[in-house]
Amino acid sequence: MTLNVSPLTLGTSGLGRDTVVGSAEEAEAVSVAVALFGSAHMFLDTSNNYAGGRSEAVIGKAIRQVGEDATARVITKVDRDPRTGAFDRERVLRSFDESIAKLGVDRVPLLHFHDPFTVSFEETVGAGGALEGMIELRESGRVDAIGIAYGPVPPIERYLRTEVFDAVLCHNRYTLVDRSAEKMFAEAKERGMTVFNAAPFGSGLLAKGADAQYHYGAPAPELQDWVRRASAVCDEYGTTLPAVALHFSLRNPNVDSTVVGVARPGRLAQLDELARAVVPDEVWAALDALGPAPSPIDDSAA
Repeated sequence: MTLNVSPLTLGTSGLGRDTVVGSAEEAEAVSVAVALFGSAHMFLDTSNNYAGGRSEAVIGKAIRQVGEDATARVITKVDRDPRTGAFDRERVLRSFDESIAKLGVDRVPLLHFHDPFTVSFEETVGAGGALEGMIELRESGRVDAIGIAYGPVPPIERYLRTEVFDAVLCHNRYTLVDRSAEKMFAEAKERGMTVFNAAPFGSGLLAKGADAQYHYGAPAPELQDWVRRASAVCDEYGTTLPAVALHFSLRNPNVDSTVVGVARPGRLAQLDELARAVVPDEVWAALDALGPAPSPIDDSAA
């Protein structure tokens, strides 16, 4: 099935991190979530393990403030057992129950199978594997659709070719500096799947500049140099690197929704401003003329 999504989905991986129940910091995080529900963007994207479980807990408190209309606007993910790494059918069902308890909802429109690093594809699709649990939840009506949310492209391709999943979410593999998910997104779209592209700023590099992190680590000097040259191109055409990085994803017809993290006050307004920015068409050819960026991500062994 194809989900009705908005161009932007609001990511909440950092929402509520290190907060304590009843604290002023938690109250601020809840107020951020309330503001996200008040936006024009359709979905908030969370996970059972985001911020040590605090993301869902904070969103659940926001839902109680906002009201019933918010209950259908949360996408979440099942996660492996944080102690043992187990990620089979039983863990999927248990993870889902943990999520809906924190969120205070009975069901979600989309549930992702999230980052299955600790299990093989064969284990996942075999008897008693995680895929059984995902299908069971969809058939029970507790979720409308199921998706695969992962980073490495080769295993995602194997999962989408099972023809079981309704959606795919891939992070850090379709940005100005790494386009390795491009063909996979096209294939998913051809299969009728809803496509989410997450982390269009590459964990900060394309939003904060060449000295920021890329893919959760320090970028190599060669990549920093490419980003500085790309930023100069953007300046030349009267735009900014963050705006171009976001619109790179928004303009792809195979991407249904771009997931951007919003965990702090004021971040939503900044994101909306970037989405409204007008990026001159000439920018894309000028960036292509720089040649491929030296992305350090290598999924060949995944």
